[in-house]
Amino acid sequence: MCGITGWIEYDKDLTGPARRAALTSMTQTLSARGPDAAGQWVGRHAALGHRRLAVIDLPGGAQPMAVTDGGRTLAVLTFSGEIYNYRALRHELDARGHRFRTASDTEVVLHAYLEWGPAFAARLDGMFAMAVWDARTQELLLVRDRVGIKPLYYFRAGTSLLFASEPKALLAHPDVAPAVGTDGLRELLSLAGTPGHAVYTGMHEVRPGHITTVSRSGVRTSRYWALDAHEHTDGLDTTIATVRGLLEDAVTQQSEADVPLGALLSGGLDSSAITALAARRNPTPLRSFSVAFDDQARNFTPTIMHVDCDEPFVQAMAQHAETDHTDITVAADGLMNAANRRAALGARDLPSGLGDFDISALLLFRAVRRHLTVALSGEGADELFGGYFWFHDPQTVRADAFPWCAAIDVYAQAGFGDAPMATRLLDRDLVRALDLPAYRHDSYRQALADVPHLPHADPVERRMREAIHLHLTRYLPMLLDRKDRMSMATGLEVRVPFCDHRLIQYVFNTPWSMQTFDGQEKSLLRAAVGDLLPDAVRTRPKNPYPTIQDPQYTATLRAALADIADDYTAPVHPLLDTVAIKEALAPGTDAKDMRYAAELVLDLDTWLRQYPVRLDLP
Repeated sequence: MCGITGWIEYDKDLTGPARRAALTSMTQTLSARGPDAAGQWVGRHAALGHRRLAVIDLPGGAQPMAVTDGGRTLAVLTFSGEIYNYRALRHELDARGHRFRTASDTEVVLHAYLEWGPAFAARLDGMFAMAVWDARTQELLLVRDRVGIKPLYYFRAGTSLLFASEPKALLAHPDVAPAVGTDGLRELLSLAGTPGHAVYTGMHEVRPGHITTVSRSGVRTSRYWALDAHEHTDGLDTTIATVRGLLEDAVTQQSEADVPLGALLSGGLDSSAITALAARRNPTPLRSFSVAFDDQARNFTPTIMHVDCDEPFVQAMAQHAETDHTDITVAADGLMNAANRRAALGARDLPSGLGDFDISALLLFRAVRRHLTVALSGEGADELFGGYFWFHDPQTVRADAFPWCAAIDVYAQAGFGDAPMATRLLDRDLVRALDLPAYRHDSYRQALADVPHLPHADPVERRMREAIHLHLTRYLPMLLDRKDRMSMATGLEVRVPFCDHRLIQYVFNTPWSMQTFDGQEKSLLRAAVGDLLPDAVRTRPKNPYPTIQDPQYTATLRAALADIADDYTAPVHPLLDTVAIKEALAPGTDAKDMRYAAELVLDLDTWLRQYPVRLDLP
């Protein structure tokens, strides 16, 4: 999977010791993403760094990788991800006269660029973030996969442009001072998922499906892929069979690895389908893993989101698919451990306000990494097939807002407490100045403008096309970023077959009436994979990633919030509403009403302690 970093600077020679030391520092920050090896390539105006997690061609895939001709460097690549169709591309390139010295997908990517130039990106099938330095034209290309599975950031500092898999590598450069302004904080707290926005002032994220090209004349961005709208002419039976075939092909492609591979199994429809398909092609029992909490069954209370416990469905699916299954049990004290919170925040480089969602994922991936290097996961199915409850709630569907933001209001009104990024404990003047509702609304209107539509579409079909597009382009990237950061912080590569762009393009144009043909959420997917699953799993309603309900966790969270409230030297203190915190901590207050607001406060404090961030706020 790997981590990449580097920069270009046209006005200076980068081969000196100071700049090499800077490249080493930037590369070292990504060591968790690539624990197996480190590499650098430095030319007069370009410096590229790489940390490797070896998955394919273990001895031959070292990076950065260069192609030379007669001693002259043509192009250099530093690359993170996997190219699933690299064998077919290699065969085509071989027929065109290219010669290869390794069996790696990295070398195929490099030769694909030499053959087709920037058009090579559209030929790649996979998850990837890469930087190509063309020594002939003195241009740098930053390329990101279509859906945004792998992250890629850049920062302009004077006459240089820096890039990296994660912000931490950019922040390690001596010319970058971390700062967050008003719009950065708005983006952080809004759940808008604005493409390209990186929160830190001056930092940007390469947008999914885009190429950012840097030359002496400046920076330009071009798009090589986007969802388009066209009439769906297949009947129901053909559509079901096509979805099954596309998913099977994606799982087959993404199961290729020269290292141990397994699956993340929650007992839900999505992960169970992936597990079943992977288990069918595995020559030995597939390793599968799930996350659970101490005393989960005793503490569990159904909510509008979490309707049941995962455990019985996980066991039913593991037995049905005959996997070699392991339950990873997480305790409340592990979730509130300060070192684990710091590690989760350090993986993201930003506060998330998700608390146990992030920390439990980090602990799960740590445990899985002891057994595997690569795991398959079910992200993307709910966004593509309309799995969340708010796709089927008339109130949220009609709302003139991001559906997940409208759902938060429904969730709160139903009495299930606050929600991620709740700002009720922050300074009221600050919250008013940020005006998050206006920011969300403006972002929502911009997102709607990007939705491709068919002429004369039925109003319901039009609205549901909008809802799915919003999820695929705004909501899903936030989930993929979480999965990437938490997994790569442990050196685990997670692959997501539902994010195959061919499957996404096909299902996106399938009418909503066909997606819900039998009245249940994800009807189309259930029909496509139902024969692979036991009945209990096939008919199970949507249940998201689990959250701990142990009263001990909430009690410890309250105690940590009280400690911050009493510590006037805490870096987060100027951002807080001390009256609101006092009310939240008052005896008899329902803990669930302040849980995520408290998580945000703890995350902000941890962030400001770990990172020397300058806040430029109103």
